[in-house]
Amino acid sequence: MTLALLCSGQGRQSREMFALFADAPAAAPILAAASAALGQDVQAFLETAGDAALYANRTSQILCVARGLAAAACLAPTEPFLVAGYSVGEMTAWGVAGLWPAEQTLRLTAIRAEAMDAAGGRDDGLGFVRGLPRDRVAALVDRFDCAIAIVNPGLLFVIGGARDAVERCCAAALEGGAHSARPIAVHVASHTPRLSAAVPSFRAALEASEPRRPSPGRTLIGAADASIVTGARGIAGLAAQVCTTVDWAATLDALVERGVDRVLELGPGTALADMVRSAYPLLDVRAVDDFRGMAGVAAWVTR
Repeated sequence: MTLALLCSGQGRQSREMFALFADAPAAAPILAAASAALGQDVQAFLETAGDAALYANRTSQILCVARGLAAAACLAPTEPFLVAGYSVGEMTAWGVAGLWPAEQTLRLTAIRAEAMDAAGGRDDGLGFVRGLPRDRVAALVDRFDCAIAIVNPGLLFVIGGARDAVERCCAAALEGGAHSARPIAVHVASHTPRLSAAVPSFRAALEASEPRRPSPGRTLIGAADASIVTGARGIAGLAAQVCTTVDWAATLDALVERGVDRVLELGPGTALADMVRSAYPLLDVRAVDDFRGMAGVAAWVTR
């Protein structure tokens, strides 16, 4: 049996997102690094911050990457596994695969978010459209000066642009027969040309990071082209995905083609696990957030 770990993107963070391993020794250095990146204790922040702060782009990216790193550190799988990340989750995946230590992964995540915030508009955002074929979604986003940000299985597309344009595009999609469409709680037009100015500074930071090769037994699949990432050669794709469409459906196909039959989403949330269950019903799929404690997650991984 072959295990894949999926690293979640933004939008599903919550005030309880570290509750499963808040006292776990393996998670402590990661939570400390997250606190340093945030400029305050991460647990105190989650208890006291308002919703606007919780979902702010820089904070959101740091929290979501820290969550995935902490979950993986607590699991510490001994069997070989593949790992891939969705949107900012690809930063998590590089850390989980061992190309960077946790502190460096979070520092680079903060740089990524800051570059995106500097390049994007104050009122940019994302939405989703479900149930229309890609050519019709492409026509809609062109009509409203938006772009397809992420291609997911099951005719699910994330779109990005100015927030009012995203709202109007979603409304038009519903009028055009989409099963569902609405804006989501991400306040940056990730993976669209609106963020092209973010790429040079982010790429420079990645090149200066001197990533290692993945740790033994860990195979990293990059979302840029669904290929294996072995180190510095993957930097161009990781930097470019900030402003280009991510084909997550192709990434999942690549995992299945490499023999994956068990999938665990590190979280926060269960969005990726739910997506895989729908697209690949024969796979054994769980999310960390399906369990009441890390002992149950570990038992499922090692059974």
